[in-house]
Amino acid sequence: MEDSRQINSETERLKEIQAELELRVKVRTAELASSNEVLRKEMRLVQQAHQELEVLVQQRTKSLELEIASKKEIYEELQRYRNDLEKLVGERTRDLLQEANRYKASELEKSKLNRELIKANEKLKSISLIDAHTGLYNYRYLQEAIEVEFQQARRYAQNLAIIMLDIDYFKSINDVYGIVFGDLVLKQLAKQLKRMVRRYDILIRYSGEEFIIISPRLNRNIAFNLAQRLLDSLNFINFGNKKHSVKLKISLSVATFPEDRAKKGMDLVNLADVLLNKAKEGGGNRVYSSLDVRNPLSKGMEKFSKTVGIKTLKNTINKLHKQSKQGLSESIFAFAKTLELKDHYTGEHVENTVHFATGVAKELNLPKEDVELIEQAAMLHDLGKIGISENILLKKGKLNKKEFEEIKKHPQIGADIIRPIQFLRDLIPFIFYHHERWDGKGYPSGIRGEDIPLGARVIAIADVYQALISDRPYHKAFTKSAAVEIIKKSSGTQFDPRIVSAFLKVVGKKK
Repeated sequence: MEDSRQINSETERLKEIQAELELRVKVRTAELASSNEVLRKEMRLVQQAHQELEVLVQQRTKSLELEIASKKEIYEELQRYRNDLEKLVGERTRDLLQEANRYKASELEKSKLNRELIKANEKLKSISLIDAHTGLYNYRYLQEAIEVEFQQARRYAQNLAIIMLDIDYFKSINDVYGIVFGDLVLKQLAKQLKRMVRRYDILIRYSGEEFIIISPRLNRNIAFNLAQRLLDSLNFINFGNKKHSVKLKISLSVATFPEDRAKKGMDLVNLADVLLNKAKEGGGNRVYSSLDVRNPLSKGMEKFSKTVGIKTLKNTINKLHKQSKQGLSESIFAFAKTLELKDHYTGEHVENTVHFATGVAKELNLPKEDVELIEQAAMLHDLGKIGISENILLKKGKLNKKEFEEIKKHPQIGADIIRPIQFLRDLIPFIFYHHERWDGKGYPSGIRGEDIPLGARVIAIADVYQALISDRPYHKAFTKSAAVEIIKKSSGTQFDPRIVSAFLKVVGKKK
């Protein structure tokens, strides 16, 4: 029973517990339901918040995407700009480097050109002071050097000498042999002078054929002796080439400080020039100093003596006459020398013919003027041969009739050549008739005896004698004695007997 009551009790207890539990469950369920409602509300709120968040995230994402895209575009733009900038910087850097290299090369080239310009200026200055033809200093250098040397001589009380020299008759050398030959002679003379002067003397080409030697520390006597030695040495030298050679006649003058009063260097040069002209007036091929003239320059070359008397005037006229004669002789000599270019025998033959013709003229006691005319005509007597063929002139055998007729034309040709030249007209009869014979059997006119001009008769005998004693293409030279015998036998036929007698005396004197 008790057990039943216990069971009932426990059952009741269990029921109470079950009811309590159910109540609690209900309460808890109510609480859970309320909590669930809250949760549902909260869930709704969360869902709403989530939705809002999603919208916000989406909006922010879009915003970020847009921002990122914009930044990407900006980055890409910046990248392009950077690339362009880097490219531009690279190009500009290359340009600057190239410009720098060009500038550096330009500076190097400029520096090189400046060096070359300096060298060229120095060379040009040197060339401007050098005579291109002879290699000697020129007049421009003289103007500088003479004043320097003069000031030094005056400061240290030293002597200074100027030697000026000029080739006599140089025009005839150019006229006969040509300017090229004349230039060769000037070069050779310059070379000889370089060898002859002292190492520290200054050699200058003053003008065409004039030279100056500046000799420091030489007084008048020593300088004059030096000039005389130069003249003596140069007179013995042959100038020219294998084909032609000449001996030079040279006039020299000496001016010295302090013997010749001078205020500056060019005073000495001017004095030397005056003295050189005096030497030429005196005949040339000599040395003059101020001691050799009557009225030397005084007081620094300011004036000549102003007193000119009758005697001085006569001397001046005589000197001018001598100069004109000298010029005439030079022109005739130039004419004669042209023959030697065509026929070497004729050139030598002329010189010897002149010697015998003038000798005969003097033996006949002819006036001086007639002797000079014969001398000049003898120089030109075969001038007409320049119009004759060389084949005839140089033929080794005997001439045929036609060739001889050509040879007979040379007196006429010679006369025709000089006829237009006024100062040579007096020579025409001697040249035209020098092949006439005493017996009238000569050419070109066949006149005889005294009708033949005396000068032509004189030249005829000198011409034939020189031809006889010379080797010619068509015969060997006769001995002088054999030639004299032929001349004697021809007296009264080919030659004037009176002239034969005079000729024999001249030949006898030569022996």
